[in-house]
Amino acid sequence: MAPLLPYRWLTDDVGVAPQLTPPAMAEAARAGFRSVINNRPDFEEGPQQPTNASIEAAARAAGLDYRFLPVASNYQSPQEIAAFARLLAELPRPILVFCRSGARSTRLYKAATAS
Repeated sequence: MAPLLPYRWLTDDVGVAPQLTPPAMAEAARAGFRSVINNRPDFEEGPQQPTNASIEAAARAAGLDYRFLPVASNYQSPQEIAAFARLLAELPRPILVFCRSGARSTRLYKAATAS
């Protein structure tokens, strides 16, 4: 069985993960995360994918700040990158970011923090 919270660190205070479930939000809080950003659009993979609303409810119940910034897997616009940069600046850290595999969240992070 896969762990509920299969994340890796991008920096000392930003972690990235593949698709997370509502129960993973309590695990994230126990692991010390203070915020979660969901970059995955609802129903991207069909009805079996947990919805943003269900994950958000679990995150808030676990005491986490939560934001939904859905982006396509193949393209992130300059506006989406700027919105992600604002979330990185505003949200309490450590922050956990997720999408389907973690790749698009990693790309967003790199684009948002490029100097």
